[in-house]
Amino acid sequence: MQKLQDLRVAQITRLTAPRKLKDQLPVTEAIASTVTEGRREVENILSGKDSRFLVIVGPCSIHDPAAAMEYAHRLKALRDELSEELCIIMRVYFEKPRTTIGWKGFINDPHLDGSFDIEHGLYHARKLLVDINALGLPAATEFLDPFTPQYVSDLVSWAAIGARTIESQTHRQMASGLSMPVGFKNSTDGRMQAAIDALRSAMHPHSFLGIDPDGHSSVITTTGNPFGHIVLRGGSGRPNYDAGNIAEAEERLARADLSKTIMVDCSHANSGKKHEQQAKVWNNIIGQRAGGTTSIVGVMIESNLSCGNQPFPADDPSSLEYGVSITDECISWQETEKILKQGAEKLHTARCQAEVSG
Repeated sequence: MQKLQDLRVAQITRLTAPRKLKDQLPVTEAIASTVTEGRREVENILSGKDSRFLVIVGPCSIHDPAAAMEYAHRLKALRDELSEELCIIMRVYFEKPRTTIGWKGFINDPHLDGSFDIEHGLYHARKLLVDINALGLPAATEFLDPFTPQYVSDLVSWAAIGARTIESQTHRQMASGLSMPVGFKNSTDGRMQAAIDALRSAMHPHSFLGIDPDGHSSVITTTGNPFGHIVLRGGSGRPNYDAGNIAEAEERLARADLSKTIMVDCSHANSGKKHEQQAKVWNNIIGQRAGGTTSIVGVMIESNLSCGNQPFPADDPSSLEYGVSITDECISWQETEKILKQGAEKLHTARCQAEVSG
């Protein structure tokens, strides 16, 4: 009989089951407390119980766990210092959606050489999340492959559904079952409605195909995620973080009978993908928030040890400059520390003035 399937499949390799990987890299009580408290903080900010400003900050993508840990140590100290005004969570992205082709992230190709050692990528992605949470620093990530959450979601306090997958039914269903709050980005062309539709969909129960902790094909039935919100990231070369776009987002959310909670991405189209412009976006958003626009609950910032980015290594990954992004441009640690401290001070001043006048 003629072969009818797998005609274009070169190889199928079985992976370690999620449960086994979790047994190899277990969650301690201290780590569980970090994850749980991080989720609770975000939930309280989204529901208005916590008046602090949420900041998801860190490398555009992880490619060097050692540099990521150095960054995490620095960020933990800053999180503690600014905790009165800011709730800081580290951006720890392992999966990169691609418009056409390119490096798909640490989980897919951890050695940066096209070997696609996904087993290694999953192990070391989970290990990095274990180590970051062990510092007492909550972590955030974007979920791209629908199987990835089974391996690492117990170590994530905030998650994103990206602009390229926001209209995907698979990702909306997945988000409905995630255990942490989820931010839905507007689509790459700038449309907010796609994020609003995704948010509404993920609030409801779904049943869909997935894998269980033992890696078996299963029907996953969810209860819906009540802690979703939109993330404005600009689109088609146009930013959407100014007061007019924020007001429009508020109106659209109200018409959809959804909570007016908005996060702004300081990178991507809002900054023209130029790291020098992220501070401009940050300062604008802090000004709106300090001026009384409480619908803006937080921001995302792409930041690394050093500023800018560098080309993906075509031949020798060891030649990469330490602490510099290989995907989107990032601001440096020095600038990150500066703008977060300045922003926290402005928010503190505004809060004190409001308390006096109130």
